[in-house]
Amino acid sequence: MQKHTYQSGIIGNCAFIAHVNKNTDISWLCWPRFDSSFVFGSLLDRNKGGSYTILPEGPFTSRQFYVENTNVLCTEVECGEGIYRITDFAPRFFQFERYFKPLMFIRKIQALSGNPRVKVTCKPTKNYGECELKMLAGSNHLQYHGLENPIRLTTNFPLSHIVEGKYSVLNESKYLVLTYGSPLEAPLESTAEDFLRRTTSYWQQWIKNTGIGNMYQEQVIRSSLALKIHQFEDTGAIIAASTTSLPEFDGSGRTWDYRFCWLRDAYYILQAFNNIGHFEEMEHYFHYLANISENEKGRYQPLFSITGDADLTEKEVDLEGYLNNKPVRVGNQASEHIQNDAYGQMLLSLLPLYTDKRFTYAERHDSAPWLEKMLIKIQQTIDEEDAGIWEFRHLAQRHSYTNLFQWAGCQAAICIARHIKSHQLEKMASLLAERAAEHIEACYDAERQVYTQAVGNKNLDASTLQLIMMNYLDPKSEKARKHLEAVEKELKAPGGLFYRYKHEDDFGVPETTFLITAFWHVEALACVGRVDEATQAFENLLKYTNHLGLLSEDVLSTDGSQWGNFPQAYSHVGLMNAAYRIAKKMDKPDFL
Repeated sequence: MQKHTYQSGIIGNCAFIAHVNKNTDISWLCWPRFDSSFVFGSLLDRNKGGSYTILPEGPFTSRQFYVENTNVLCTEVECGEGIYRITDFAPRFFQFERYFKPLMFIRKIQALSGNPRVKVTCKPTKNYGECELKMLAGSNHLQYHGLENPIRLTTNFPLSHIVEGKYSVLNESKYLVLTYGSPLEAPLESTAEDFLRRTTSYWQQWIKNTGIGNMYQEQVIRSSLALKIHQFEDTGAIIAASTTSLPEFDGSGRTWDYRFCWLRDAYYILQAFNNIGHFEEMEHYFHYLANISENEKGRYQPLFSITGDADLTEKEVDLEGYLNNKPVRVGNQASEHIQNDAYGQMLLSLLPLYTDKRFTYAERHDSAPWLEKMLIKIQQTIDEEDAGIWEFRHLAQRHSYTNLFQWAGCQAAICIARHIKSHQLEKMASLLAERAAEHIEACYDAERQVYTQAVGNKNLDASTLQLIMMNYLDPKSEKARKHLEAVEKELKAPGGLFYRYKHEDDFGVPETTFLITAFWHVEALACVGRVDEATQAFENLLKYTNHLGLLSEDVLSTDGSQWGNFPQAYSHVGLMNAAYRIAKKMDKPDFL
């Protein structure tokens, strides 16, 4: 069986993300928001998904690469008539004291050798492939109607060739500027070249301002760039992935919509941005979290939309699915789950407001009431069973991971209480931390010397590696060493990969490994002093990227195939944090 990898790269500008396949098709593009319907979605349906291709006549081969240290993507196509390059990018640069990030997707096409002829196909759709948009030709553009705002394709290709499906010779550089809403009302060629130059410069300068040392630079840079464009800058939210319904493995039925913001990801994401010294992204994310914290009066749900909406009702849509994997889901039922780690995650995530001097007092002026509210939420839920980190749909337990993050959140609350000089809240947080620890200890299997997934449950779970990473277990202790060895023995897979768990869940027994847990394993190894093993394990994981260095959510251990929503921001966060942990343990000061 051939190894499966995702044959595309992504471009974006913190307002939208587009997937560019090696076959030149824009296989995924949602407008006007990350969580809108796709306008191009051949990733999920080759017939209903529309298409946006620039193809030669006859067979061809292609290769892709990013312009160094940018999110500008090049696809070079070689055919019988010659070679041409497509440069795809989403404009982003600083202008008028703010970032210019329009719903504009630019493609530059230039011949590199010979006289290649290409055919441009542009057929956007609406409502998840319900129908194609109505096309009208203008003087120098094609306009597509049917959405709330029109889509316009401005180009120096002959419009009749696009409309009639004819081939055009690339005897000069050609440009395709696709816009949603506001069209391009400026000279085509000079504007496209100016935007390309300024966007390239923006990304390269962004990387120059990134605190990355000499260890695994290439991989951390690519992960940083991928993570950055998963942030919806308007609100600061960071989505788990730009796609929906890419299966965890073939035929699994595990097809989820990941175009939302999970509260539990916040701590790890903020840690990653802090590790590379990017304060701006952290600050935007803080604002998003603070708005949720202020607006949610009752129980926090595990995830929210990019604008903080709570209603993420899940439904199925009639599409063939990726490689015929159904169902295709829009929305996510996990938003209805009880997942009680959220309050501890929120406390941990907002702790830097008190410990990082770059934040001003005005950003934390309501500290005492907010802190008390969060501690009361932990107090009300600390004894409850919940769906846990893996979002079991028909199983509630008292999960060690949930109680760990309640414990860690209380440790953060103690720091905050001391900072604001509230002895009462410090005492409340300390008592709650003790209760959380009691629940965690109830998960300890003394015979196997390991912490299990949940109270009264013998199953092991990779999320318990966090007991070491969060310093609940002293990394130097015998207990930490034994726990790590027991989890490794059961859940470690060949090639440095790691299973979340191996027991049956709502959909059967998982077949693929979960990439973030493999990076957690690397961090745990580094924590307990097994640094050489951590380094080897990390380097083994680097082979599971696609041709552009992008990571999926899941990997099949038998052949290294990529599965799950792609690219997965969480996996790239895992890589960044694991690289940082190794560098710190190896005393590499230039990494900071």
